[in-house]
Amino acid sequence: MSATIERPSVEAADQITSTSAQKWAAVVRILLGFTFLWAFLDKAFGLGYATEKAWLFGAGEGSPTTGFLKFGVNPEGPMASFFNGLAPSSPAGFMNWLFMLALLGAGVGLILGLAMRITSIGSAILLMSMWLALAPWAKITLEDGTIEASNNPIVDDHIIYSATLILLMLVGAGRYWGLGRWWESHTPTWLH
Repeated sequence: MSATIERPSVEAADQITSTSAQKWAAVVRILLGFTFLWAFLDKAFGLGYATEKAWLFGAGEGSPTTGFLKFGVNPEGPMASFFNGLAPSSPAGFMNWLFMLALLGAGVGLILGLAMRITSIGSAILLMSMWLALAPWAKITLEDGTIEASNNPIVDDHIIYSATLILLMLVGAGRYWGLGRWWESHTPTWLH
């Protein structure tokens, strides 16, 4: 006697796939949110990972944007002087506040699944601005005459994260393991 294995109907299989995809979208959303939140916490409190001097509660010397805007921008990029000019002269500068609030908003919004449209689009704009500043397509000529180039002149982690954020927004990733459904029921449609 052979056992017959019943396969689920197409509709049931689609439901299983859909639920699995929603769970993985939630996992990706939370992990990406933690990436933004960690960057905020490390820069704000100088936890010693990517940032040595705290922006808050430290000696008041840590500027979360000055190092990148002065030294991290690709000098051969077409917008190098623009980004260099945005570097604040003090830790209390407007760009520091704007950048840190963007990191905090992205981290909290993604982790909680709130305001996915605003969070995803805003975070993608932040990442694409950093991509423009890095200008991976522009080769850098070093002092010794050697040329330094990125591994890929077009696609890097900023592009991948931006595309992922838009995908998470489109699939409603805040609704699963997040407060997205609550948010959507209490806000106008354009804020979802």
